[in-house]
Amino acid sequence: MALQINATNPEHPALLLELPWHLPLEEWPEEYLVPLPRGISRHVVRYARAGDEVIAVKELAERPALREYELLRDLDRLGIPSVDPLAVVTGRTDADGAPLEPVLITRHLGGSLPYRSMFETTMRPATMHRLMDALAVLLVRLHLAGFAWGDCSLSNTLFRRDAGAYAAYLVDAETGELHPQLSRGQREYDLDLARVNISGELLDLEASGALHPSVDPVDFGTEICARYRDLWEELTRTSVYPSGKYHYIERRIRRLNELGFDVAEMQIEHSSHGDTVTFVPKVVDAGHHQRQLLRLTGLDTEENQARRLLNDLESWMAGQDDYAPPGDPLAARPEVLAHRWVRDVFRPTVRAVPLELRGSMDPAEIYHELLEHRWYLSERAQHDIGLGTAVEDYITNILPKARETLQPVTPE
Repeated sequence: MALQINATNPEHPALLLELPWHLPLEEWPEEYLVPLPRGISRHVVRYARAGDEVIAVKELAERPALREYELLRDLDRLGIPSVDPLAVVTGRTDADGAPLEPVLITRHLGGSLPYRSMFETTMRPATMHRLMDALAVLLVRLHLAGFAWGDCSLSNTLFRRDAGAYAAYLVDAETGELHPQLSRGQREYDLDLARVNISGELLDLEASGALHPSVDPVDFGTEICARYRDLWEELTRTSVYPSGKYHYIERRIRRLNELGFDVAEMQIEHSSHGDTVTFVPKVVDAGHHQRQLLRLTGLDTEENQARRLLNDLESWMAGQDDYAPPGDPLAARPEVLAHRWVRDVFRPTVRAVPLELRGSMDPAEIYHELLEHRWYLSERAQHDIGLGTAVEDYITNILPKARETLQPVTPE
């Protein structure tokens, strides 16, 4: 049988032909390999160089190789964080003509490390929590897409930090199944497998002396499941609100923030029954919001102020007629919409507060306070009162009292 390369890109076969397919993967010479950390696997896996790209090569039988290849392509179309499938190579034979196992080829995710190798290093507790949250986000996104993983583990998951965001990526989809929708039983079974696998690998690392003493293997696996359930509940509970009651949307965002997650994307769909809101969560590093707000708007603020202003900007953008979710070629550029938000919303709102009443507050702090006041009044009124009303009430009832409180006492 002749060597066959089924690839997603017509350019890849020419590059892949240069690799020594006549040798079992375990016997590939060092000159073809790239020394990168790998998790444990039931198959032989190696990193190799093909042209300018680093690829992961895994030997397995033809049927599961083709099946995993198609599953990874499906996940890519669904926008799920996973490795990119490049090709399946079949018809391999050695120098004597004896058959060799086919291989599945995926693109190495630059700047990533297997979760297992992350736990072999000394990490701060805050970093461990972000790793845990990122893995919970991945599981939730997979299940929302109808994908039952069946083999979630520290070795089958890659971790990458990009521009302050923490993200987990699926590596091995061999045991996965894609359905229109998962039942609660399917999700719980997948989650329990993840708990057992993760705790088992951590116990293995602990036995070898590679795990930091502060990490409890059983507690860590259990906690990931708890984080998953909190996030699943917050993302999947009823999200249809009466039109115009955007403080309900803000309440959902606040709840996600309290759970330790941020909103990566938000989409508002208008219907005759109300506004349906879809959220995509993410896990971020310290200072992420400051950097993002500065990049989009030029506003230099404190981290909590930046988070609050970005939430307002995201809500405003989602309600614009010329806004489309990221990835849509017709979408208005976020920088363009952010500039419009600064011009039409942020600056006019801040300028509505008289200079003599601002005290030492800078524009970002004023806007943050106004958003907080709007939230409070909207919750009390059970409808969105709008920024204009919030500004008027803030100027009339809040700022005078704040100035009296800060007024120094003159000794008699």
